[in-house]
Amino acid sequence: MRSWRGRLLVLDVPASDPAWDRPAIWTGTGATLTGIPFSRGVTWAGRFPDIVAMIIGGVVALKIAGSPLPEDHGTDETAPHRKIRCSLVIVSTSRPLMNNRHDSPIDTHQIPPDAGSPGRWPLLCWFISSATLSVPQAAGPVAFSLLALNLTGNAGHGAAIILAMTLAQVAGAIPITRLGSNMPSTRFLRLLIVVRTLALASIALFAAFDVPFVWLVPLAMVAGSVNGAAFGYLRSVLNRLTPASRLPRALGISATLNEVTFVIAPVVASGLGTISPIVAVLALAILGAVPALLVPQTHPAHAEALPNAKGRVLNPSILLWLVCAAAGGAIVASVEIGAVALALRFGYEPALAIMFTVPLCLASVAGGVWVSVRNRMATRKAVLAYLSIMSLGSLLAAFEVSVAMTVLGAVLIGSVLAPLGTYYSLVLDKLAAPRRRAEVFALLRTANAVGVIVASAALTMFSLSLALDVVAGLMVVVTTVAGFASWSRA
Repeated sequence: MRSWRGRLLVLDVPASDPAWDRPAIWTGTGATLTGIPFSRGVTWAGRFPDIVAMIIGGVVALKIAGSPLPEDHGTDETAPHRKIRCSLVIVSTSRPLMNNRHDSPIDTHQIPPDAGSPGRWPLLCWFISSATLSVPQAAGPVAFSLLALNLTGNAGHGAAIILAMTLAQVAGAIPITRLGSNMPSTRFLRLLIVVRTLALASIALFAAFDVPFVWLVPLAMVAGSVNGAAFGYLRSVLNRLTPASRLPRALGISATLNEVTFVIAPVVASGLGTISPIVAVLALAILGAVPALLVPQTHPAHAEALPNAKGRVLNPSILLWLVCAAAGGAIVASVEIGAVALALRFGYEPALAIMFTVPLCLASVAGGVWVSVRNRMATRKAVLAYLSIMSLGSLLAAFEVSVAMTVLGAVLIGSVLAPLGTYYSLVLDKLAAPRRRAEVFALLRTANAVGVIVASAALTMFSLSLALDVVAGLMVVVTTVAGFASWSRA
């Protein structure tokens, strides 16, 4: 059983119903249920056909208030209706609650912040799905580099597959997300994951039969094109699994697990790659398919009836936070991609690049734990402080004063990744129109991919020092713009 607090239910009942005069219980098929904010609680019981309502006030008393309603308010146009206003209703139904004005399921995202959740198991399944969804992206660089080395003798060709996946993700985020606008989120998410799994498995199969490497790139594009949309739909599912008051904690846990995935997945891919690069690619395809099996089934939220349900995908406020997310993605990518070059710059072996990447990851995990424990959406001033900390960290890394200062910069960058990522997700959830949430969440993931592209391009075209300067300068500019935007709103 679960409780909804802060909601009064009004039951429209045909006055001619034979069960009308029974005060303790009413059973029938002609009732509709409407939610109105109030201070008591509503408890859901087991599932039965139609609606069974038990009204309890005091011991077993029923207060009926109302008079016959207009005929067009009821399901039976020939019979008047009355409204039962209840202090406590125990309801059981085999169908989603229906809104009597629109005859459509109530949008569960509009449940009050302290509403109950469907249980721990669906949320646990969502966490596992969120962590494993990123496995192909986390393990891909290592797995595809080993595969390219095996097929062409040049590990650098693996970057072509990663680039193809990333560009396809950017291009496909909005169009593919919109394809599923008329389907249940969970069903379309599973379809996207199946498409990605088949594409990745096909890459392993083609490699096993020594198909020319160039033919693997289109398959990588297919696999990458659904990444943004899949993340968008998975994130939108979370809104119906946890109340708004617990979203920061859930997103903090998700961010922590995501960092763990990006730490462990490359190590696993490297280990399997020593056995066979094909096995490594198959493993990331299988692990990446886990969300298709575990993502919880939720009732579709009917958003058409809500105001501004089909608003614009982008507006200045949404664009601001997407740009911030892209700049942060560029900062992280510049440190992770340039870690080997940084190690060489300071006179260390390439293998010691982990002295920059590991502190960043550990700090990010710690930040995710802090967000989960705090379980609160950051204020705008706190977000500006986080952006300033990331700017400072990027400048310390760009100056290359010493190893210690560069490591400190990486720690500062990592420490605010989870708080910022959680805030972006929460604020975009509020800013996006209900029917556009999946698209906006897909753009959030795509913004990070754009940041990776910017950092990769800078490191490719410029020297390491200049590339780090460019990315750090971008972060400072974005922080300044966010500060002015916040000041203008004050």
